[in-house]
Order: sequence, then structure tokens, then C-alpha cells
Amino acid sequence: MFDGALHKTNAWLKEIGERLGSDRRGAYQPLRAVLHCLRDRLTTDESAHLGDQLPMLIRGIYYEAWRLAGKPERVRSREDLLAWIESRLPPTARTNREDAARAGFQTLENHVSAGEIGDVVQSLPKDIRTLWPVTSASPGPAAR
Repeated sequence: MFDGALHKTNAWLKEIGERLGSDRRGAYQPLRAVLHCLRDRLTTDESAHLGDQLPMLIRGIYYEAWRLAGKPERVRSREDLLAWIESRLPPTARTNREDAARAGFQTLENHVSAGEIGDVVQSLPKDIRTLWPVTSASPGPAAR
């Protein structure tokens, strides 16, 4: 079970690293920043639904230090979300905040069910949706 979880986590980190031009180690902080920002922007129910579909170790990163009070955060624009991601990247990160967002969202798109991604995307303001891969940027109403 743990070997499988480690393999899935390494696959996610490799995928993000390839998109960002870094190794798996350099992919961890951008993944963490994007997951935390998305988690805190979603309603608590939607955050939990998304978390249910994440591999075990990625789920641990996702839920790390989660506080339910004051959620969802009132991030309404693309610029606000990107600034929020940037604030969660270490000062030494060589990752562009928009590249980090796009890499994280594309990886979620590749590994989470289309129905759940549709629900997540629909819950975000239109301005933020522009960061998602084209396949999810403007889905119809999502059915659960």
C-alpha cells in the first residue's frame, strides 16, 4: 500500500517537475502551494470531495495545517490567486507563480475524475478558471 502511494506521489511530482523544468524535489513546493490555495478557496464540502480523490501522500500534503474557520477564502480574481500562490512559495523558489498554478491544475486534471474537476472548476470565479487546462476551463454544469 505504501509503495503504491509513494509511486503515485513520485509520478505527480515528476509530472509537475517536467512542466516547471525542475526535479521532483523542486516540484514539491509549487504542488503544495497550489493544493493549499485551491483547498482554501473551495467550500469545505468541495475541498473534502477533491481530497477524497487524491493519492494518500498527496492527500496528506493537501490537508496539512488545514483550518476550517473562515473558509472559503474570498479570492475572486486570477491576480489574487496568483499572489496567494506566490506568497506560499519559498523565497528561493525559481518557479513562476502562473506556471506553478498551471502545472498543478494540469496534474489535477490528469489524475482526478472529470466530474470532480468539473465541480471544482465551476465553483471558481471565471477569472480564475482561465488558469485551468482548456478541457476544463468552461465545462457545463457538473453532475455528482
